[in-house]
Amino acid sequence: MAVNQTTEGYELPCGRDVETVWARLDETDAHQRDCPHCTAARQSLLVLRSLTEVMTADESAPSPGLTGRIMSAVRAEVRRGDLVELPSAEPGGARISEAAIAAVLRFAADQVPGVRARRCRIHAIEDDPGAIEVRMTIAVSYRHFAGALDRIRERIEAAATGRIGVRLARLDLTVDDVYQP
Repeated sequence: MAVNQTTEGYELPCGRDVETVWARLDETDAHQRDCPHCTAARQSLLVLRSLTEVMTADESAPSPGLTGRIMSAVRAEVRRGDLVELPSAEPGGARISEAAIAAVLRFAADQVPGVRARRCRIHAIEDDPGAIEVRMTIAVSYRHFAGALDRIRERIEAAATGRIGVRLARLDLTVDDVYQP
């Protein structure tokens, strides 16, 4: 059974899976003894196991605030959201988080007079790299309501293509509040 999904199916250049090397850490076969890739992976895993045993045996109390720092890191990772592939002619590609896209698009909507962007959800289209669908809720001043949705659409599309480099395949706007300025 794999320890986690990041190592599951990770093959060494020789074709052997790292999980197999881990499972046979104490009883190597002929391939593991002769293969430089398996030998290097085995040595690294032995060091990892040794350090893990030392840490497990340590009974000292954790530093104050450790739980808070761990939870902050976990929350930051969760907020980041999925990554959207950016179109690129360069090798290696580039990605941007859905949260970063949402921040740019909310800012673009907020630049329309009388508009306050609220929730913004981004969904990458799997079959079309660089294309996104956006669902945004907004509040609009009753004085600026006429034509506001068209201006918001223009700003969001311009920000998506010009600032981020993604194509806006769909934009759903929901006015969830009309306010008095």
